[in-house]
Amino acid sequence: MSAADSAHHGDGHGHHEASHGSFRGYVTGFVLSVILTAIPFALVMARPIDSALWTGLVVMAFAVVQIVVHMVYFLHMNTSSEGGWTVLALIFTIVLVVITLTGSLWVMHHLNTNMMPLAPGDVLHRHP
Repeated sequence: MSAADSAHHGDGHGHHEASHGSFRGYVTGFVLSVILTAIPFALVMARPIDSALWTGLVVMAFAVVQIVVHMVYFLHMNTSSEGGWTVLALIFTIVLVVITLTGSLWVMHHLNTNMMPLAPGDVLHRHP
């Protein structure tokens, strides 16, 4: 081992350039995040897709892609096995995303079903 190598790795922390993001990586992640936010926003505002169900599915697909972009570019998660925590964090993230998306859809569906506005002429009946 040369003197430069021992000076670089002599602190015992074993810094790896691949595990830390570069400025270019952060900018790429930011640009992708902005694009992956702007497209669903435009889909909801302009309504080019007639079906609300398909619009919701497309928006959720963009959300999943954006989560992957965040995991790769900002959390620096990759397929290398630097430790088992990366795989566990990926599994945990997937479970949370599934719970969040399913719960959000369930809540929105029930709000839409149970909180419909009254039609003109309908009267609220109070039961004492």
